[in-house]
Amino acid sequence: MVVAPKIAAVNGISIAYDDAGSGPPVVMVMGTGSPGRVWKAHQQPALVRAGYRVVTFDNRGVAPSSECVEGFTIDDMVADTAALIEFLGAGPAAVIGTSLGARITQELALARPDLLRCAVMVATYGRNGPLQESIAAGERELFDRNIELPAPYYAAVTAHLNLSRHTLDDDDSARDWLDIIGFSGQTRSKGVRAQLELHAGEADRRAAYRAITVPSLVIGFTDDRTLPPHLAREVADAIPGAQYREVARAGHYGYLEQPDEVNRHLLEFLRAQLR
Repeated sequence: MVVAPKIAAVNGISIAYDDAGSGPPVVMVMGTGSPGRVWKAHQQPALVRAGYRVVTFDNRGVAPSSECVEGFTIDDMVADTAALIEFLGAGPAAVIGTSLGARITQELALARPDLLRCAVMVATYGRNGPLQESIAAGERELFDRNIELPAPYYAAVTAHLNLSRHTLDDDDSARDWLDIIGFSGQTRSKGVRAQLELHAGEADRRAAYRAITVPSLVIGFTDDRTLPPHLAREVADAIPGAQYREVARAGHYGYLEQPDEVNRHLLEFLRAQLR
């Protein structure tokens, strides 16, 4: 039975969300083009079992939240997250984000520290390198030219960019992941295209992050080709007092590849901060 998502009318748009468990609130922010339900594979159940109230949601641009195809800014997404926390009466909360969601979390920590007890940034970045800029430009151009890659090639490229070589060196594991990615298909919505535009000419925010005051944990993945771990470490180095952890044998999807290790770091940090 498919349960319809709850909808919050906040910040002038609709946000689809899920609210599970009870206890100290934890709000989880997903990355580019991905729905909040990705957290439900491993992280949300573990946090609920550990005694936390866990809120996951679909960022603007990802249906059934408002797609906002006319375009939006990272500040809009930060304001969405803040408004959802206030709507649910969940502040101050622990906020956990990955990839673009981590960038949102960092900016939220600057803009609305009153809403955060602590922050966790997974597979994050404070600036783009030449490789990240080229990949992002290519993704936008594929969409704008209405080019859909052959399904097997799309699955292979996605796996190569987002999974550890240790995962892909195992033939059975590689086949399983290729099947999962292939089944998920290529996201072609105009809302996701609007999210992709956020990566055009992103500013270097490392200096700004020196003003973050909330307790922070940064988690990098050793085999991350999309956002290599040195970018995550730069964020940890910029935030005063931030902790840094690196998970081995994990790519950009490390929270799916090595969920037990990621969850261990999350729970250790949350237990220390949410006592």
